[in-house]
Order: sequence, then structure tokens, then C-alpha cells
Amino acid sequence: MASSQPRIPVGISACLMGMEVRHDKGHKHSRYCTDTLAHYFQFRSLCPEMGAGLSAPRKAMRLVERDGGVRLVTTDGRRDHSALMQDFIDRALPGLVDLRGFILMAKSPSCGMERVRVYKPDGDVLHRDAAGLFAAALQARYPLMPVEEEGRLNDDSLRENFVERVFLYDDWCQLVASGLTAGALIDFHSRHKFQLLAHCQRTYRQLGPLLSDLKSRPLDAIADDYIHAFMAAMKQRVSRGAHVNTLQHLAGFLRHELSDTDRHLINEQIEAYRREEVPLIVPMTLLRGGLRKVQQPYLEKQGYLSPYPDALGLRNRV
Repeated sequence: MASSQPRIPVGISACLMGMEVRHDKGHKHSRYCTDTLAHYFQFRSLCPEMGAGLSAPRKAMRLVERDGGVRLVTTDGRRDHSALMQDFIDRALPGLVDLRGFILMAKSPSCGMERVRVYKPDGDVLHRDAAGLFAAALQARYPLMPVEEEGRLNDDSLRENFVERVFLYDDWCQLVASGLTAGALIDFHSRHKFQLLAHCQRTYRQLGPLLSDLKSRPLDAIADDYIHAFMAAMKQRVSRGAHVNTLQHLAGFLRHELSDTDRHLINEQIEAYRREEVPLIVPMTLLRGGLRKVQQPYLEKQGYLSPYPDALGLRNRV
């Protein structure tokens, strides 16, 4: 079912959309991206290699370390396309400023986010922990932007983490576009503080004091430090114990207003989640149901309770 809300702009490697742009004129169509995420994300596809002016089909390429840098070279060693790729990167990156995330093709010498092989000039593998040239430049230019590889989206936890970060980053970008104010920054933190608590208690404890005196430095500087720390913390996968701790925090706000039966049921299912007997959606649904019975405006706006559309079903699997 399509969302009634405007779709969020997200970049994606063109081969994942089914476009025949790979070196063998094939594709790596991701049904999850086109059939599920496309209801919520407005995908903007690109292929750096085609954008650099190369054709499909074309000679396969790899990263080779030589002449003091990493080069994009055909596997037969005859052609170096580094300059073409750098020209594309320089032209393309400024136009991606409005994106809220990017899904990349794994292991590609241009799009691979990590674990890309780098070779010696003689053909031996030097190491296996590089990023593709475009992917590295993208992450350096937009360090706040959530970036993930399509293959890693098969992992339930990584998929949930990426989608949560995209929706949160979109909220931040809308705040900035509307005009950064002290009140807007505090409101953002109030909405998302329990998401932060779940992902990283250390950062949660640091950012509260950071916002306690917004007159100590220019607001732009404080906001920049804040969101960089926040988005870095959001990359951490939430453990089951951290979810339990956050759920218990939220349930504590309702302890004086719900009936004994309701409180017991919520706490019972939180413990069932701790024992891995039910997915996260079960105690979360009960908590949201309890919230509808009381007046708790502070909890009603918490992003942790609804970080993305329920129809995605992500908390059914974590």
C-alpha cells in the first residue's frame, strides 16, 4: 500500500532499479527496493560508470593502488578511467544535497560502500576494506546522510536501522529548511530522544547537557555538533536489552494512569520480548495502545514509538 505522505528522496545505484547498466549489460534488480521501499522513498537512480561516459557493456574494472593513489582500472590493466570517474563525481555530488539516504551496489569499484578489493599493479589483492570511488566521495561530502548497501538490507536489523535513519534525517533536513531556531532544536531532541537512548546511552547523556545552554555558542555550531553526534549514534544497532530499557522508560510514564491489568500486560510482553519469545512490535503495540487511554502529549510525539510507517513491518522481525 502506498503512503499518503510525500515520498522521501533517496539515491540508489541504477542497477538496483533493474537498469541494464553493469559492465556485462546486466542488472541487480532489488525487488525490496522497487516493490516495498518505493512506496515511501522517491528513488533517484544513477550509475557512476555510465555517468562517467562509459558504455554498457564495457570492460570490467577494479581498484588498483599505484602512483601514490587508488585508480579505477580495467581488469586487463589497459585503461585507467580514474579521471573520468572523478569528473563525474565532481559534477554529480552537488546535485545530491536534497537526498535523505542512498542505497549502493555492494563490491562495485565505484559504488561499493565497504569491503571493496584493492589490487596491486601485479594483480595480487592488496586489501579488502576500501570503498568504491563514488561511494567514498559521497560519504565524505554528506557525512550525515544514511548510506547502505542493498545486500546488507537482507539483514533485518540493518534494514530497520537504515530506514529509521532515513526518516530521522528527513525530519532534520525539514527542520533546517524551515529555519533553525533554539525552539526547533529542542523540539527535535524531545521528539527523538528515546530513539537516541535506545541506540546509544552514552550519546544520550552527552547531548542533553549540550542543549542546556544554547547561548554559550552560536546556535549553528551547537546544532552542527549535535546532529553529527546524533546521526553517528544512530548507526549503532539497537540491542534487545537497549530496547527493553527504552520500553521500560516509556512504560514508566504511564504507571500511575493505567489499570493494573494494562500495566501488567505491557510489562509481561516487554519481558517476553527480552526472552526472544515475541518481536518488538508486540510490546510496542501494547505500549501505544496504553498511551491512547491516557493524556500524555510528551509520549505521543515520541519518534521511538513510530519511527517509520507501520506498513513496512520492520519491527515484526527485530
